[in-house]
Amino acid sequence: MKVGSVKKKVIVREYELEVGKIQVFEDYMVAIFDEGATLTLERAYQIIGISEIHFRNKNFGYISLRKNSYAIDPTIYTYLKELDNLKAYAIVSIKEIDMHNFKIEKLFYKKPMKFFIEYDNALKWVKRRVKTK
Repeated sequence: MKVGSVKKKVIVREYELEVGKIQVFEDYMVAIFDEGATLTLERAYQIIGISEIHFRNKNFGYISLRKNSYAIDPTIYTYLKELDNLKAYAIVSIKEIDMHNFKIEKLFYKKPMKFFIEYDNALKWVKRRVKTK
């Protein structure tokens, strides 16, 4: 007898970086950066390295959980575009400035990228994109 399908999300590994933390799950990763941090290309390479460790031959999604305000070097998206197995990039925030910044970031990325107010909706979208591609 099956009693519901509540699947607990298990963190496979958590990384503490200089700019915040990266949580790695089965088929996606979540980034939570510190207030006032600057995400440079060098720091993005750390995140790309983490993705290569966990998702080398496997599709995955990325969720940027924007609890804090921080700066992003837009040239990072040029390198993220090259990750063929990155199938979904979601940004989660309730801040209006993040919605504005998303429109600018999307100009640099040009792959499936979506803005969400609720984390659960972002997670559903990411999982759907990773599964179907």
